[in-house]
Amino acid sequence: MKLYLRRTLVLSDYVSTKALTVKKYSTGNHSPAVIKTAMLFLCALLSMASFAQNTDSTIVLSDSSSLQNVTVTAFSSRLKWKDVPASIALLSKKNLLRFDGNSLVPAMNTVPGIRMEERSPGSYRLSVRGSLLRSPFGIRNIKIYWDDVPLTDAAGNTYLNLIDVNNLQSVEIVKGPASSFYGANTGGAVILHSDDSKPDKKNVFNAGLTGGSFGLFSEQAGWRYGDKKFVSNLQQSHLESDGYRQQSALKRDVIKWNSRWNISSKETLALQGFYAKLNYETPGGLTQAQLDLDPKQARPSTATVPGAIAQKAEVNNETALAAATLRSAFTTNFGNITSVVINKTDFQNPAILNYERRKEWNYSGRTDFHYGIKRNGFTLDANAGAEVQYNDSYIRVYGNKGGVQDTTQYKDKVHVTQYFLFAQVNMQVGNKLFLQAGASRNEVRYWYNRTTDNTQVYPKIKNAGPTVSPRFGASYSITKDVSFYTNISKGFSPPALSEVRPSTGIINYELQPEYGWNYESGLKGAILKNRLEYNASFYYFNLKNAIVRRTDDNGADYFVNAGSTIQKGVEVWLNGHVISNKNHLITSLNVWNSFTYQPYRFNEYVIGSTDYSGNKLTGVPRTVNVSGIDIKTKHHYYANITFNYTSSIVLNDANTASAKPYHLLQLKLGRAFIFSKYSLDVFAGADNLLNEVYSLGNDINAAGSRYFNAAPSRNYYGGIKIQF
Repeated sequence: MKLYLRRTLVLSDYVSTKALTVKKYSTGNHSPAVIKTAMLFLCALLSMASFAQNTDSTIVLSDSSSLQNVTVTAFSSRLKWKDVPASIALLSKKNLLRFDGNSLVPAMNTVPGIRMEERSPGSYRLSVRGSLLRSPFGIRNIKIYWDDVPLTDAAGNTYLNLIDVNNLQSVEIVKGPASSFYGANTGGAVILHSDDSKPDKKNVFNAGLTGGSFGLFSEQAGWRYGDKKFVSNLQQSHLESDGYRQQSALKRDVIKWNSRWNISSKETLALQGFYAKLNYETPGGLTQAQLDLDPKQARPSTATVPGAIAQKAEVNNETALAAATLRSAFTTNFGNITSVVINKTDFQNPAILNYERRKEWNYSGRTDFHYGIKRNGFTLDANAGAEVQYNDSYIRVYGNKGGVQDTTQYKDKVHVTQYFLFAQVNMQVGNKLFLQAGASRNEVRYWYNRTTDNTQVYPKIKNAGPTVSPRFGASYSITKDVSFYTNISKGFSPPALSEVRPSTGIINYELQPEYGWNYESGLKGAILKNRLEYNASFYYFNLKNAIVRRTDDNGADYFVNAGSTIQKGVEVWLNGHVISNKNHLITSLNVWNSFTYQPYRFNEYVIGSTDYSGNKLTGVPRTVNVSGIDIKTKHHYYANITFNYTSSIVLNDANTASAKPYHLLQLKLGRAFIFSKYSLDVFAGADNLLNEVYSLGNDINAAGSRYFNAAPSRNYYGGIKIQF
């Protein structure tokens, strides 16, 4: 397997291939002048780019290659991993598939500072350096891109559960605020890469089947085509599971296509599209007593509130997306990347308290102009551009009567517009010093109309920003294999639509964006002739206006600003290439360790007469340590062993309840068969071999102390993959 990262060449240096997102702009009820100007601006860029030229090349790296050789695309740096002045984690195809290949969760959790949760199959949450504080479900304050287009929409939603891990070639994770280049975020950014490399043969086909405990079944098939001008990759997948708990079944179907057309030697057009249909049941949280009695049960009914089974609680999401990206070079020094994307989502959620239906249209656009020069040992790369996003949502909320839509509670029409302008300069001074400086100007606008309310004057408009988010970074090569880096950055994250308009149905016009400064330094590189790679970093993040989830007596969510938090921590990643010799019985032996220390606390947090200042930050484990061993033999047998220790997690702001520490042992064994015209991979594995009772996705500050969502007990899987 191979890891592919793209770059565009300019002179002897590189022109940025950073993911640029330009989405169509819908007028809605916003200022026509602003929208017309934005549309004309984007159209002009596309027209200009169509006459330009572009050079595109692909870097192909073996999965066993040292990270010293990997070129990073984040922040348009085009540097080797060790030289980028930021904490960036890279997951290759091999890393992503070292587990059962059906979920991103275990692979993401091997990265220090990352915590990905699955409250029930298909219900994802993602935290970068403790950003779960405001995430009762879904993903907040992290910006996610898929190739050159944003998966995160203007309303703050990221439907990461629509992504099949088999459709990804690699993942880059930027830890710490990245607002200077990627807009609204305080946690960081994630870049998902598809495979758009030319296959070894003109046509390559693949297929796979996996089955396992709790009714797990998945199949996937794909066709890759490639010639000198055009590359196409079509993938289809199906996943289903009965789930470990009651009311936790999952079914997902995905069709994805991406392509790359080399229009000329200096101009490339990339097209991407996918359709996903997802259904997953939501079992609800349990109290500690209920978890101890029967972790498999769904949230039971009470005398006043029906339970998850009675209400047939579930989520249905049907989404289609189409995108285009044009990379061009106007001259040998000057180029542009412009992308447009549109997607539509139909969302239904019969929940315990209500029945919600949403129709969403999302349009986005991003353009990035880049200029580069290289003279006498000095290299300068400059970027400047803009990103615009627009969300148009029609939200209807009804009563839920046993899983059937009942009487109307309210109907809302909402538009969210989010845009930012950015500029950045990268300078390589001599062979050792690299400097980076950038800033963005961010603004968000919410337009809201409750069509079923005649007692107030609508529409109501709320603005967040404008705010300027700068970033400064530097790296210094101590030796050819070791670098010291430092950076200072400001993050900005406005409340998501689901936070301004939570499940209580009451609009919170007072909720403010969270923001803060992050200070970070670290060492990364390799020693012992690249046999031991490492990345050690320390950071200090002071978050202001932190957004915190609360619940009312019925369990409905609402959000408040919690003053400030102090989030300082240490992250250490080690990867030892103990054996790498094709002539040995054991041809490859890697031993690695990922350590995270997060003693986060509330700095200033007062709600009414209650003072939580000084308390531990809710939902964040203090210590996480993940260790792994990866073995390959001369006869193509392989084994992947992973051990995860996660310390206790406080579950409410008062710190009166906590989840116990847990130890998670995972194992995958397999053998690859290599023939002249096809290859076969047969594998089997087990998860939670120690049979721990733990919650992988706690409901923080939950009403009635229903904090826990039990993860599966010991379970097994097996499968087969073929490529020809």
